[in-house]
Amino acid sequence: MNRPSSLRAGMCWLRRHMEFGLAVILSLAAAAAWAFVALAEEVMEGGTHAFDTAVLLALRAPGDPADPLGPPWMEELARDITALGGVGVLTLVTLAAAGFLWLQARGATAFYLLAAVGSGVALSNTAKALYDRPRPDLVPHGAAVYTASFPSGHSMMAAVTWLTLAVLVATTFGQRRLRVYVVALAAAVTVAVGLSRVYLGVHWPTDVLAGWAAGGAWALACAALARVLSRGGAIEREDDGD
Repeated sequence: MNRPSSLRAGMCWLRRHMEFGLAVILSLAAAAAWAFVALAEEVMEGGTHAFDTAVLLALRAPGDPADPLGPPWMEELARDITALGGVGVLTLVTLAAAGFLWLQARGATAFYLLAAVGSGVALSNTAKALYDRPRPDLVPHGAAVYTASFPSGHSMMAAVTWLTLAVLVATTFGQRRLRVYVVALAAAVTVAVGLSRVYLGVHWPTDVLAGWAAGGAWALACAALARVLSRGGAIEREDDGD
C-alpha cells in the first residue's frame, strides 16, 4: 500500500472513531436528560416523598433531627465542600479557566466555556422557577438558602461547571491518563457537592439526583458541541495555539 492510501485509510479510521465518540456522548446526554424528566414527574406527583424523608432522617442522630450524624467537624467540612458548588467559587474558577485558555491563544474556547456555564446557570434558574419545590422542613438547614429546592442548583452547576471545564482543559494535556484524571476529579467534586447538600439538610435527595442528571446532560451536550465546533474550526483544536 502506498503512502497516500495509508494516509486516507488512517483519516477514515479517525473519522469513524470521532463519530462513534460523538454518538456515545450524545447518547449519554439524552439518557441523563430523560432521567431528569422522569425524576421531575415523580417528584411533582409526590412519588418520592417517602424516599426523600427516609434518606434525610437517616443522616440525622436518632431522635434529634437537628443533629447531623458525625462529629462537629464533619458539618463544617460539608459546608466547605458545598461551597465548591456555590456561585462565588464557580464564577472565580470559570473566569480563571477562561483566562488560562485565553493565554494559550484559545480565545474562542474560552468564550465557549463562558457561554456553556452561563447558559447552564440560566437553565438552572429556569428549572427552579418552573418546579418551585419547597425546601425540606424536616430538619434545620445547615447553610443559607435563597431559592426553590428542585433541582439542586449547587449540584447542577457543579456538574455543568466542573465537568465542562474539565473536558475543555483536559484537551491541553497530551497524556490520556492526565485527561482521565482531570475528568474523574471533576466528577468526584460534583458528587461531593451534591452529598453535602443533603447532609446539610438544604435539599431533598431527589433534588440532588435531578441536579446531577440535568447538569450532566448539559455538560455532555456542551462537550459534544465543542467537538463539532472544533472539527469545523469554530473553536481551537487541542493542538492549536503556541
